[in-house]
Amino acid sequence: MLNLSTSAALFERAKTLIPGGVNSPVRAFRSVGGSPVFMQSAQGAWLTDVDGNQYVDFINSWGPMILGHAPEIVLDAVRQALPNSLSFGAPTHREVEMAELIRAMVPSIEKVRLVNSGTEACMSAIRVARGYTGRAKIIKFEGCYHGHGDAFLIAAGSGALTAGEPDSAGVTRGVAQDTLTAPYNDLPAVEALISANPDQIAALILEPVVGNMGLVAPAEGFLAALRNLCTTHGIVLIFDEVMTGFRLAPGGAQQLYGIKPDLTTLGKIIGGGLPVGAYGGREDIMNQVAPAGKVYQAGTLSGNPMATAAGMAQLRYLHEHPELYRDLEATSARLADGTRAIAAELGLHYTVNRVGSMFSLFFTSEPVTNLEDAKKCDTAAFGRYFHAMLNRGIYLAPSQFEALFVSTAITDELVEKYLNACRESLVEAHSL
Repeated sequence: MLNLSTSAALFERAKTLIPGGVNSPVRAFRSVGGSPVFMQSAQGAWLTDVDGNQYVDFINSWGPMILGHAPEIVLDAVRQALPNSLSFGAPTHREVEMAELIRAMVPSIEKVRLVNSGTEACMSAIRVARGYTGRAKIIKFEGCYHGHGDAFLIAAGSGALTAGEPDSAGVTRGVAQDTLTAPYNDLPAVEALISANPDQIAALILEPVVGNMGLVAPAEGFLAALRNLCTTHGIVLIFDEVMTGFRLAPGGAQQLYGIKPDLTTLGKIIGGGLPVGAYGGREDIMNQVAPAGKVYQAGTLSGNPMATAAGMAQLRYLHEHPELYRDLEATSARLADGTRAIAAELGLHYTVNRVGSMFSLFFTSEPVTNLEDAKKCDTAAFGRYFHAMLNRGIYLAPSQFEALFVSTAITDELVEKYLNACRESLVEAHSL
């Protein structure tokens, strides 16, 4: 067993100072049991905690560290920018260069605005869509997470035609009335919502590949059908590519599937590990944003010089080395296919979903195509599996409902380490 005494002590201190002892809920290990591991450092594929334990990382800061931790190309860019000051609150050349790079890489983006997080990007994109269309309502999908903005913290009502109910204290019913929800991959439900709310829907927002109920891929033709529906009904189609942007392909999921949204939200990889977000898309829509238009959005630290230096270094490397996506695909396929084969050999027949360098092992034998499917998982068994993997030096997301992210730092040797640990941990998780 791991010695986690320092982590445990820090968690006890943190609980007296920080709500729940953590600054983001999933970090608290509530869904898997036990106390969270406090990290000290990271390099490449490896995390080191405050007790000196080391783990092969399959979270990678929930996606941003596609090149592994502390890549020299990113660290060098930050070192060069550091002496020039940490913030200006005024325009810089890097903001222009980053906008040019984003436009060159993401197929649908003509203009872009930098912000400080994925949540801020999604909140802003919705506001712009409403300002552009003059409509109030939005459609989102159950299990798609777009940050903690009020409009997004809505669970499904009773039936596809019902406005959502608040899924968090502090979200008003007034906000909820403008958020309509549908099951992911359910095109008839979307068509019904549009029919029941004619000329009232400003935007449809979704993760084109979902990472927040575990990894769930779009059904064949689903994204194209949504594109057609939105075009027909004057609805702004928003792809939340905070996770998938620059990860599934240089141009994200929209490049991979060949579908152009009207607006795109970005985050994670775009900052190289520092806090950055962005939203962008069609020029006529983005020209609604102040000071060009009447949709107000601002941010003191937007375009921060440290974040843009780190982000541009990573984006340029990805842009100049598209072959790394081929290598990530091969590594991720070995991990996912090997996991599926091991589970089957053990008689578990669990579901493994993968798109590019994102994948999930679902503790259910049924296909997982939406949130209700994901909820059928044996979460108690997953919790045992998580801790068994942790004890074998493999750091997974501490929730059944989060995707794993593979970095270029995962070698063939580390793939074998993961698969060996997976076999032993699945046996341990089911030996009660």
